[in-house]
Amino acid sequence: MKRVLIICDLFPPAFGPRMGYLCKYVRSEGWEPVILTEAVDDEQAFSFLSGETETHRVSYYTASTPGGRRRQWLFTFLGDLLFAYKDRKILREANKLLGNGDFDIILCSSFRTFPLTAARKAARRYRLPLVVDLRDIIEQYTGEEYITHRPPVLFGLGKLLVKLHTRIGMRRRNRALRQASVATTVSPWHVEQLKQYNPHTELIYNGYDPELFYPVHTPTSHFVITYTGRLLSTAMRDPALFFEAFSILIREKTMQASDCRVDWYVDEASRKVIAAEAERYHLLPYMHFKGYVPATDIPKVLNESSILLLLTNRSAADGPKGVMTTKFFESLAVEKPILCVRSDESYLAEAIRATRAGLAATNVDEVCAFLKQEYEAWKQQGYTASSVDREALQQYARPYQAHQFANIFNDLTVMERKNNP
Repeated sequence: MKRVLIICDLFPPAFGPRMGYLCKYVRSEGWEPVILTEAVDDEQAFSFLSGETETHRVSYYTASTPGGRRRQWLFTFLGDLLFAYKDRKILREANKLLGNGDFDIILCSSFRTFPLTAARKAARRYRLPLVVDLRDIIEQYTGEEYITHRPPVLFGLGKLLVKLHTRIGMRRRNRALRQASVATTVSPWHVEQLKQYNPHTELIYNGYDPELFYPVHTPTSHFVITYTGRLLSTAMRDPALFFEAFSILIREKTMQASDCRVDWYVDEASRKVIAAEAERYHLLPYMHFKGYVPATDIPKVLNESSILLLLTNRSAADGPKGVMTTKFFESLAVEKPILCVRSDESYLAEAIRATRAGLAATNVDEVCAFLKQEYEAWKQQGYTASSVDREALQQYARPYQAHQFANIFNDLTVMERKNNP
């Protein structure tokens, strides 16, 4: 069996579903994955995907006290900014694996920049084909939402550090892209952007696992509108059309307050944003904040919902771009009506139309009509369902995406043998 070294920023049990599902299915394509990643000890979201794959983890934060960890994070941030410290450390482990193992290819998957530099240098040293997989890019955001942890404010230089962090990160990313044999990414918009740096950029969507996500139409006692995920800012994901339409239907008593609710499976930061928006429309009593649940519980949550809410905003120069969240594909798979507000008027809206999955709304009247239609369907049969185009759905299945990666690996190894007989 051929072997691929996957160098990635996150891997299960941490929040790393794309690479986790790839490892689950790529073995059936004739490829044995080996993982090299950062050690993350405070997440268990995808523990069910971490069992079978040989995994090597590099620890960066080992201090035992909160103060010690903060200082360690500060030194790591500055070292990484100035000297690519995290990449240097993970490269040492990559050298051990590549020096002792028989690998055919390197795949590097990154949320932003790390560990692209390590993968680029390892591929060059061992003369292996490099595939760069980018799950998000800085250009897709409206502001600074891409910064997961704010850099430290030193001597009033916070904004300067953000600009420096962004500029250096993009330079490192683009250098890795130019060296890569192939780049892969998650939406047509991302492909268009990354082809500026690597013309061999291919689309591999995020998706759903058919072993977990499939329709189960169970009658429910309430008409439940569900959102799972994060809301970083209303510039990226704007719920205003939904709140406005929901408040109209409640005031008109078209929908009954006694049998409707909105469930939010979100973190605390997202809860604050949502609660503030709901309060503006006097809808806070209808909002139920559930917190995060294990990934294995999500299929049940979706199947017991009446409408699945996707939050985004119009794709524009000052708006979000290329948003094709994994939650969209999982919602598709359970065949529940999807309400996307506000429509991106781009690739996500096109995918919703092509799969007949629901509504990508541009105005409040559309949302009102959609909510009334699904509410009436729920009252008549106790559940809702959408007539999803199942043939179109197959391109979003995780086994198909593993097949796409495997085809890239196979083509590159054949090319490598031709060039180095």
